[in-house]
Amino acid sequence: MTTVSVHAKGILPIALSMVMALTTGCASAAKSVGYADNPKAKAFVDKMVKQGFDRAELNTLMANAKRQDGILKKISTPAERRLTWGSYRKIFLGKKRIQIGVEFWNKHADTLNAASKAYGVAPEVIVAIIGVETFYGRIVGKDRVLDALATLAFDYPPRSKFFTGQLEHLLFLAKEEQLDSTVLKGSYAGAMGYGQFIPSSYRHYAVDFDKDGKRDILNNPVDAIGSVANYFKQHGWKMGDPVTASATVAKSADSELFNKGLKPVKTLAQWKQLGVSPTSADLPDQAIATAMKMQIDGREEHWLGLHNFYVITRYNHSRLYAMAVHQLSQEIIAARNKASGKS
Repeated sequence: MTTVSVHAKGILPIALSMVMALTTGCASAAKSVGYADNPKAKAFVDKMVKQGFDRAELNTLMANAKRQDGILKKISTPAERRLTWGSYRKIFLGKKRIQIGVEFWNKHADTLNAASKAYGVAPEVIVAIIGVETFYGRIVGKDRVLDALATLAFDYPPRSKFFTGQLEHLLFLAKEEQLDSTVLKGSYAGAMGYGQFIPSSYRHYAVDFDKDGKRDILNNPVDAIGSVANYFKQHGWKMGDPVTASATVAKSADSELFNKGLKPVKTLAQWKQLGVSPTSADLPDQAIATAMKMQIDGREEHWLGLHNFYVITRYNHSRLYAMAVHQLSQEIIAARNKASGKS
């Protein structure tokens, strides 16, 4: 995939002609009004000035940020809320994604091994995350991050506080990493790079894994691999522990027990007493899990999500997402072993 470098000095390296267009009120600028006069944007500028940013640059940046109605539509109807597990699974566990996952692993085997050793995270989950998030860097998002975050901060009340915080992180990130905040592209929620880190995650979890002096998860798969591994380490991944277990359900089990939350709060012993039992006999009774039921091909599947399953949901708060990541990781392992002649 052809990528465009987004490294530049300062938070606002905008061409002089663009600034002039924004400030002279020319007809072309009038057709696309930014957030310069938005009350929430003005309050945001005031806050950021107190943190050391230049008011004139911020005002120009807010004028440059554009509301995107398509982003508001996308965030209101995410796939995780619209699709059944069966439909969701078909998107992320196709043969092509598995095949390219094997190729990505083989190409970056040394980096994956090093990241796994350094952070104590299974290489297959790193590969699967990058596969689900961006199809191994092929689909990184076409929305301008500045527009996405400004739109959601100032025109999406349900998550205004969160995305205002992300817009703040974007400005600090641009300074710290010498990025041009006006050209960064990503998802409709402002996530960027191979692993789709939102600005706060970029600042907190991205690492310079190849030691070249900069944390580049946008164009550098080595830094992206290390950063995903670090994210999982910081969220408590336990190397070698299982992620899920299929479950059998007694007729007496209360259907209301399922899909109550992502965080595991009951032990397997307690689940067994409630009529939900793992099909594997290898799991200790003291392990904690959450019970799930998922629709696929007109039937229900029952699962127990263990600690590592919950860790995956810290990346995206969805059981469908976490299950897709886990199952993709297992499919890639199987395909890679088959290709190498392993059973």
